[in-house]
Amino acid sequence: MFFNQHRYSNLIYPISCGIDLLALNLFAYYLPINFVNPYLFHTYITLAWLVISFKTEFYKVYRYSKVVYILRLLLIQFVFFFLILYAFIGFFKQPNISRLALGQYFIFVFLAIFSLKFLNYVLLMQYRERVKGNIRNVVVIGKSKKANQLIEIFNTRREFGYNFSEQFVPRDKDFDLLACFRYIVNNNIDEIYCSVSELKNAELNAFINFADNNLKTLKFLPDNKNIFAKKLKFEYYDYLPILSLRDIPLHNSLNALLKRAFDIVFSLFVIFGLLLWLGPLLALLIRLESKGPVFFIQKRTGFDNNEFQCFKFRSMAVNENADAKQAGKNDMRVTKIGKFIRKTSIDELPQFYNVLFGNMSVVGPRPHMLKHTDEYANRVDKYMLRHFVKPGITGLAQVRGYRGEIENDIDIQNRIKFDIFYVENWSFFLDLKIVVQTIVNAIKGEEKAY
Repeated sequence: MFFNQHRYSNLIYPISCGIDLLALNLFAYYLPINFVNPYLFHTYITLAWLVISFKTEFYKVYRYSKVVYILRLLLIQFVFFFLILYAFIGFFKQPNISRLALGQYFIFVFLAIFSLKFLNYVLLMQYRERVKGNIRNVVVIGKSKKANQLIEIFNTRREFGYNFSEQFVPRDKDFDLLACFRYIVNNNIDEIYCSVSELKNAELNAFINFADNNLKTLKFLPDNKNIFAKKLKFEYYDYLPILSLRDIPLHNSLNALLKRAFDIVFSLFVIFGLLLWLGPLLALLIRLESKGPVFFIQKRTGFDNNEFQCFKFRSMAVNENADAKQAGKNDMRVTKIGKFIRKTSIDELPQFYNVLFGNMSVVGPRPHMLKHTDEYANRVDKYMLRHFVKPGITGLAQVRGYRGEIENDIDIQNRIKFDIFYVENWSFFLDLKIVVQTIVNAIKGEEKAY
């Protein structure tokens, strides 16, 4: 059972790094790049690769990481590597180096490490699933909906490499904390997953102390009833430690600039590629079916809780309740053409003008009517956090099925959970993923798009 010993898993990342460095240097050795001093280049790219990998956390791929995460790591790593690679020519004054050969070198290295990265990812998953190696023994403390879902993941996603051993239920009369600790020690349990809502404060502290003293990994499942934000951010002001509630990626000026650039380019693409010819056709159909304006303009809550005018193609007959009542299933106010454009989300296309004007973003929490903002701010915990970023034409909550009419409190609570996750975990790749999923959903049609 030598290969099943998970203590050797800490060698995976150094070995992967070593193989990548070998590929970097072998291609540099065999390709005709005309180095004046080859040893200088080998040292340069080796140190550069290690520094970039450390900063980008290139080798921090977890057993539960998704393919999108790995693609993101590869893109970031090789963007920086490309810049540093060509900087070698000017920095060390190497005018005789062939730029074309250096470009070929970059392409060969990219393809090789891209293949190695995914080969390593696939082989590790197969290794965990079939050989039962690199395994983590786990227990779950609690019997909630999320706890049961987690156990199902452990049992079905064998490629993650988790071996579920036991479930302890603190609410049972025969639950014994010390017996639970003995089981964990005697069965070589590596990770403990606790359902927060089912443990008392004293029991939580006991688990924390036990995990610290026995070198066990302790993780928590949040309560379904509450909306949790990120952990506290720890910073230093000179030598004084300061805790802040959250770190919002889009408050970083570079991230904000990248997102704004994408918004402008994408909105111009949609406006000139789609709206300029589709808009007049829709305008004609809307006016032929019912009297009233082509566009429906409504005040909504935007960034930093500021109001703005949100544009849509009018999909309802003109009515007095448009600013107070959401469209529901079989809503008599919705016109025939309105039903089609709502089902396909075409009614939202004029909001790309909002994006171009800077009121909205392509991706973000959906803007709510002023009436609903006032209502939900008082009813839903942490509701106002969604206004830390610009509202979007589409969002994470929408592609996860929480769009359209809010029928009960669970709908809005789940929607806000996804909105807060987006605000605190924004990335350019997450935006791209949401855009792609939105297009797919629009083509397929959505159940709540009415």
